[in-house]
Amino acid sequence: MIDHERLKNFLIELIKIDSLSRREYDVAMRLKREIEDLGGSVFIDDAGEKVGGNVGNLIAKFPGNNAKAQPLLLSAHMDTVVPGEGIVPILDGDILRTNGKTVLGGDDKSGVAIICEVLRVIKDHRLPCGPVDVVFTICEEAGLIGAKCLDIAKLRARTGLVLDSDSVGFLFTKAPAANRMEFRVHGLEAHAGVCPERGINAIKVAAEGIAQMQLGRIDHETTANIGVVEGGMAVNIVPNQVILKGEARSHSSEKLKAQTEHMQRCLEEAAARYALELDGKHHQARVEAKIERDYDSMSVPESAPIVQLVHAAAKNLNLHVQTSATGGGCDANILNQKGLVVANLGTGMREIHTVNEWLDLKDLYLSAQMVLEIVKLNAEPTLVRGEG
Repeated sequence: MIDHERLKNFLIELIKIDSLSRREYDVAMRLKREIEDLGGSVFIDDAGEKVGGNVGNLIAKFPGNNAKAQPLLLSAHMDTVVPGEGIVPILDGDILRTNGKTVLGGDDKSGVAIICEVLRVIKDHRLPCGPVDVVFTICEEAGLIGAKCLDIAKLRARTGLVLDSDSVGFLFTKAPAANRMEFRVHGLEAHAGVCPERGINAIKVAAEGIAQMQLGRIDHETTANIGVVEGGMAVNIVPNQVILKGEARSHSSEKLKAQTEHMQRCLEEAAARYALELDGKHHQARVEAKIERDYDSMSVPESAPIVQLVHAAAKNLNLHVQTSATGGGCDANILNQKGLVVANLGTGMREIHTVNEWLDLKDLYLSAQMVLEIVKLNAEPTLVRGEG
């Protein structure tokens, strides 16, 4: 029943609407029109005001035609990463890709488009449907901050799906916690040509610290990265400060703590090696660390009703869905932290956060069919319990 042509065209339309984090207004207004046309009631919250954006999270409610069914949440995020302006989607058979200058934006407009198509099919064919809450968040790519600002008291649903991962056929029920880090390495400025010995090169200190860090894949549960380096004023000035921004993620809280401390310690040990005595005054390189928990881990048990619902829907379609762990964080981390039970279903996006991002439309259609079956099955709860 999924209209492949309609879904493809709507996805391409959404991709062409610029929606970097904190600048999602245009795509939110397009989705507001779509949802209202489908018969949903739309509310836009104040998350945009809280985070300095131009629009908030879009929250929609559909009554369905079986009020006895448990409300179901369907969620995806509206924002994209950079470079994500002026996207030119290119269709090559069933493969949708970019011209190599921007990301595609399938992360996560594939999830957004699937949700809208499923609701369109339900409306057009008058299919069984319980109450459905839809949340299209802002600023997911900026640290899940749209979801962090979401007031779940505005939702009826306490379980559901986020559509924001790659592999179709996988339901991600486990995701790591993450720490976000900012290190300011302080040195001492001096003229680089006249008296460099009177300076402490903060970039050199930082480089030595980074060189000692274990980064990348630490083990099967843990990763770490330094992703931003900012510093220096001119080539003829010994730099007195450099700013490093990074992260660590792990499914283990103990490993996350150890990795975070390791990264900070590497910089502090490097700084301790650099000191000067000038004109009777002691100058010591030093490190300021700002470490924040970006999000907590999530772990949805196999016995959770949403997991069983997905398995039952897959069985109805003669498909197999495997529960798995992911190394990425998404809005599901935050929603579970807020007391909901939410898993992350794949939509087929590939090589995300790169200009090589692509999407196989066959995967998109299959994911949409899965979501449709999940919504239908949720309207008949006895089937999920095995009583029908």
